[in-house]
Parts: sequence; structure tokens; C-alpha cells
Amino acid sequence: MALIDVDMPIIPLSSVAQMLSAKLRTLRMYEERGLLPTREGGKRLYSLNDLRIIAFVHYLASFKKVNANGVKFILEMLNEHLDKEQKDALLRSVEELIAKVSPKEIDEEVENF
Repeated sequence: MALIDVDMPIIPLSSVAQMLSAKLRTLRMYEERGLLPTREGGKRLYSLNDLRIIAFVHYLASFKKVNANGVKFILEMLNEHLDKEQKDALLRSVEELIAKVSPKEIDEEVENF
């Protein structure tokens, strides 16, 4: 039995924004464009695994300046062509890249996203 269920949706979007040093409005914009994991029901709660994907989306959009269609394409490729182990390895390497980027750089918002 795992101590922490990494797939349980317990983190509100406002906390995700704080963790990523992102603006809540930016994350809502990603959500409106269908870039964030979807949840049933009215609450925007995300799991630890969802947080990894959201961080990846934020990195692509804010730091790498990938537009919404590009992010959707990349996410589709991740989901369709990588198994869980490969996907985890890729997300770990992206997390390492994010850790090297200063918060000021990653917090830049994309106005024309």
C-alpha cells in the first residue's frame, strides 16, 4: 500500500499556481484551451501526477514560447507514443531543466498564447 496516492486529485488550481510561481489566470487560460488534465465535477483539483504535466505545459508555453496548438501536439505525442516509463523519464528530465531556470524567467507570461 502506497503512503501517498499520486493520482488522487487534492491540489486546487490556486496552489498549483503558487507551486509553479505562475499566475492563476495563466493556468486558467491553459485550462480554457484544453491543455490541463480534465477532472469530472466542478472543482479544479489536481493530483501530483497532474502537477508534473501542468509544470511541463507551463514550461513549454512560458519559457519555450510554444503556442497552444504546439503544446496540444506535444501532449498528444507524449500520450500516444510513449509508455509510462518513457513518459516519466521525459517529465523527470524536463523537471531538471525547470529547476535550472530562474523563477523570474519561467514566470514570464505569453500575452499572445
